[in-house]
Amino acid sequence: MAKTNNWKNREGVVYSTSENFDYDISNTEEPITLPMQQQNLKVLLDKNGRAGKQVTLVTGFVGKTTDLETLTKLLKSKCGVGGSCKDREIILQGDLRDKVVQALLKEGYKAKRIG
Repeated sequence: MAKTNNWKNREGVVYSTSENFDYDISNTEEPITLPMQQQNLKVLLDKNGRAGKQVTLVTGFVGKTTDLETLTKLLKSKCGVGGSCKDREIILQGDLRDKVVQALLKEGYKAKRIG
């Protein structure tokens, strides 16, 4: 007998006293990925909450998570460093702002160095 009540998908609801309460699991759709020329990417340096380590952040990407992961993989290989994508941001280890901006411009993205 399969469970039809998937409690792990219930974000934010702990308990309801309403007898006709039916939890609605809303599937929010990801935004459509904008073309490269319309992406306004910002490249900045950050070290807040990272134990003093510097990381390069790429923010402003509008699109699907799979496309963001593909761009992350491309930048990691171009720069030869580790990194990840989290909370719609690309995080690369170290201060690579100039290298990242050049790589993004070469690929056809609109990118701007901040700071």
